[in-house]
Amino acid sequence: MVLEGTARAMLRRLAIEQAQSRVPSMVAAVVRNGQIAWFGARGRVDGQRPERDTQYRIGSITKTLVAVAVMRLRDEGRLNLLDPLDKHVPGTPVGEATIAQLLSHTSGLTAEPPGAWWERTPGVAVAELIGAMGPESARHRAGRRYHYSNVGFGLLGELVARKRSAPWEQVVREEILRPLGMRDTTPRPRPPHATGYAVHPWADVLLPEPENDHVAMAPAGQMWSTAADLARWAAFVAGDTAEVLRPETLAEMREPAIVEDGDSWTRGYGLGFQLVRHTGPRGPRRLAGHTGSMPGFLATVWADPAEGVGVLWLANTTSGVRGPLDVDLLDILAEHEPQLPAEWEPAEVDDDLLELTGPWYWGPAPYVLRVLPRRGLSLTPVSGQGRASRFAARDDGTWVGLDGYYAGETLRVVRSGDGGVHLDLNTFVFTREPYDPQVPVPGGVDPRGWR
Repeated sequence: MVLEGTARAMLRRLAIEQAQSRVPSMVAAVVRNGQIAWFGARGRVDGQRPERDTQYRIGSITKTLVAVAVMRLRDEGRLNLLDPLDKHVPGTPVGEATIAQLLSHTSGLTAEPPGAWWERTPGVAVAELIGAMGPESARHRAGRRYHYSNVGFGLLGELVARKRSAPWEQVVREEILRPLGMRDTTPRPRPPHATGYAVHPWADVLLPEPENDHVAMAPAGQMWSTAADLARWAAFVAGDTAEVLRPETLAEMREPAIVEDGDSWTRGYGLGFQLVRHTGPRGPRRLAGHTGSMPGFLATVWADPAEGVGVLWLANTTSGVRGPLDVDLLDILAEHEPQLPAEWEPAEVDDDLLELTGPWYWGPAPYVLRVLPRRGLSLTPVSGQGRASRFAARDDGTWVGLDGYYAGETLRVVRSGDGGVHLDLNTFVFTREPYDPQVPVPGGVDPRGWR
């Protein structure tokens, strides 16, 4: 739990949002270390203050659930992210788009399905959806740019259904929601739940919004959930996967696949997750999660994996929530109760790794090698400018790059019979002295040496 002063500041921020944006009801929560540290509610649902178990529609947050189901199939070897859609869901006019492009909204596919406004009308079957799509459904060349596509996730839901031989929502329930304990996340509402409203722009009156089963388009925004369940989802996105997904797969999903707003990006998209860069009291942070909107509802859930915190809010209004409520709540937490760093403690380091620590040279450029937990290594330029990467140990005695320029590349320690040693990093040779003549530097070393 947070301190009383922190809770008051958070509740005030939520109260301002609900009052000034004229929202019938809102709930919000901050998650820390996998638990709800603060929960707040304003407004009324059926005359009562909404609770942690009050359902709201979460809209496109549904897409993150579908994306995890797709990645589970990938991890099982049942599909490849580079597979064209046609390999698994044949017959669409965008069959050449890859699974990865659909997940990252870079397939070029149109944003909305053909026909009436799908979010306010009953859905159609998958066969009817695909049959109504034509060449015009491809708005851009696949891979060219970011273009958000609800249709793309409708097709991904069908992919999941075909690969599992079960409805996509059943797959999500059995493989994701149930293992995470998210039992109040459902395709249709159950009591207690908020009713979706439109708020008149110039008067304090409400108009109920329709709610339908969207069938083929349901994977793009069908689900309902609660603050308690979304708090568990925020913990999942932050890294508490509970064996639903491999941690390295989740990290892959949180990597930027495309950015929305140019070179100094603040918004991007990974594999099924929206990404945001935000600078607050604790400095810059990168958030992963998703927003959601359906007629009558708005929702948001974000997680900061680096700090192990998350934030969410749910509201039953079609539009009107203003300002960065989510990051403001995280900023209040960071300002009032900044996390303490973990205590430093000495660790056991194998002698063969300890011998490798210290300066190395790529040509004349000095680098420093440090030991990380679990026999990991870090190689960084002394100047702070250049190619820095972390490496994870492999069973065969080599290391694989985790990030930076050398991500996925192999690092080897090469020892000669006379006691010499050098690092071979994807053909680049690192030596203990600049251009050490005792090491087989590619191209050789001038025998006259430095002069």
